[in-house]
Order: sequence, then structure tokens, then C-alpha cells
Amino acid sequence: MFEVKNIEDTNLAENPVIAQMSKYDHEQLLFCNDNATGLKAIIAVHNTVLGPALGGTRMWPYATETEALTDVLRLSRGMSYKNSISGLNLGGGKAVIIGDHRTMKSEALFRRFGKFVEGLAGKYITAEDVGISPIDMTYVNMETNHVVGLPGKSGDPSPVTAYGTFMGMKACAKEQFGSDNLAGKTVAVQGVGHVGEYLVKFLTEENANVIITDINQDALSKISKEYGATVVGLDEIYDVDMDIYAPCALGATVNDDTLSRLKCSIIAGAANNQLQNEDIHGKIVMEKGIIYAPDFALNAGGVINCYSEVKGLSSEWAMDKAEAIYTTIHNIVKRSSSENVPTYKIANKMAEERIESIGKVKLPL
Repeated sequence: MFEVKNIEDTNLAENPVIAQMSKYDHEQLLFCNDNATGLKAIIAVHNTVLGPALGGTRMWPYATETEALTDVLRLSRGMSYKNSISGLNLGGGKAVIIGDHRTMKSEALFRRFGKFVEGLAGKYITAEDVGISPIDMTYVNMETNHVVGLPGKSGDPSPVTAYGTFMGMKACAKEQFGSDNLAGKTVAVQGVGHVGEYLVKFLTEENANVIITDINQDALSKISKEYGATVVGLDEIYDVDMDIYAPCALGATVNDDTLSRLKCSIIAGAANNQLQNEDIHGKIVMEKGIIYAPDFALNAGGVINCYSEVKGLSSEWAMDKAEAIYTTIHNIVKRSSSENVPTYKIANKMAEERIESIGKVKLPL
């Protein structure tokens, strides 16, 4: 990060954090620290034109604070686009807690984080993400009402996220193979956490051939036995013969190295920020004839589920809305083909157009 020693050092033009906020056009960043509980977190509010910024909290052992900052900025921007393209009246935000979710969780830590969320006075609504469970959110909820995904309400958004991903994958298949039936297609699912496991379930029910990998060997063993999926190594996943690559773990797995190895014609998964560099790898994917389903449009089922809780809508409404991701992805792919523009650019443009349009009648919060 950076250190400000005195007032003369606070030249905003040279401030690397402000520069990054400007690059992604963020509204607000909140750095959270509490020595008593060990909490170190960053909350990023990207855009509130459409409504309060909703986005999950991720707990991850980032190697550096700079890495955490970059992640939260990218993720929060993705949430603005995700909420917009899904037709939700929500802005985009995200939070990251720096730490190991396996060893550092405590009631006190999450309650302290909840106080920071409360301090934003409703501008940011949080939910679970990687490394966070609905139970963790109950501790956050003890200090703020600006939290969704709680047990007994909309709960775990993973099934809805997986269903939307599955439907968007079928839309890609319709364009690439002429049919949206995935029976007999080989799908490599990278990451079988909550969302990945549900995706494997949907794929297996459609008689797809499923290949899986994950750092969690127990999860691999369980899912392989339950669904008959083939297990491969973490790095081996990029070299298997497959029709569809479904990244469902962390981002940036579509990069210079993997694109020279991937044997697929569709990339469609639930992970965020799958393209390591949008401008570079989005273009390469298109040149290779691979259909890429833009992640923020494809994995919107989770935020749709959270929105249903915010607005008091039914779980059936959420699943129907997730099913409509098929149409969203189909429109993106068709427009990409007709305009000869990478799918990620089409999706970004569609999201930005809605924000700009509604911005004419609303102001940021």
C-alpha cells in the first residue's frame, strides 16, 4: 500500500489507491482495521446509480494488501455490471476480509465487520461469498440489517447461481453446437465448492460427461462417488479433451498459459473475473472460435437470489429469473457474432447502457 507521512504527501494525482479508483470509476473505498478481533478488510462501492451497492464478502489469505485491493476493485465493478445486465435495481459493491477462513473466523470478527457495514448507512448491502457461510452472515447481522443470504430467508445462493450458470451454458451450446442439450458433452468443472457441486448435479442430470478438480480432496472424493465424475489434477484440467471449460473457483484462469492448452469450444463457468486481461484474452478467445460467456452475466443467480430477499420475492421468482440468464447469454453471443466484437465487450456495453439510461433519472446514493 502507501504511507502518507504528512499533509504535503497527499497529492491525489500520485496516490496509487485513488488512481485505481479512478481507473475503475469507483465511488468509495472503506479500509477496515480492528486489532482486537484481527479484522482487516476493504469494502468497495463501485456504483449506486441503480440502487444500493449489493455484493458479497470474500475471506481470503491475500499475499499482500495490494492484491486484496485489486481484487475488491475488480469484483465490485463486476457486481455493478452483473446487477445492471440482470435488470436489478441494485448498484455494485464488494468486500474482502484478509485472512484464512479455516483458522481466523470468529463471532467477534464478523460482528466488528458488521459495524463497518452499518457505518455506510445502507449504501452497501453484504452477503456471503468465497470463504463465508450463511452462519457467518448471522454474526454480521447482529450489528447491521444491511445483510442478505441469511438462514431461514433466501439462504445459500449457490443453487440459484449454479442453475443460472447451467442455463447460460446451454445457450452457448445452442449457438456452438446447434442444440442446447448437453447430453454426451464433456464439461470440465474447475472447483466443486457450493456452486460447483450444484453445477455438477445439473450437468449429470442432463447426462453430460463431467470432469472435476479442486484443492479439496474430500470434496472431490464425495462428488466423484455421488455423480460419477472423473477426477483430474489441478493443473491437468487445462489439458483434458473437453467441449466446455467451466471455471468455478478463483479468477484469471483464462490466460496466456491456459489458452494455449485448453481444448474446448465454450468457456462458461461461475467464477468471477475469468479473463486475466479482458482486452488481451477476450480477443484471443474470440479469434480461437471459443464462445466465452461473460462471467458477471452468467453467474448472476447469486445476486438474483439476494435481490429476492431484499424485495421480499419468492424463491420461485429467483429461479425463474436465473433461468432467464439463458436469454441474456444468447443475446450477448448473437450480438458478438453479428458485430464481430468479443462477448465481454458486448456484455460490458449492455450493462453500461442501462446504468447510463437510468442515471438520467436517478442520482448516486
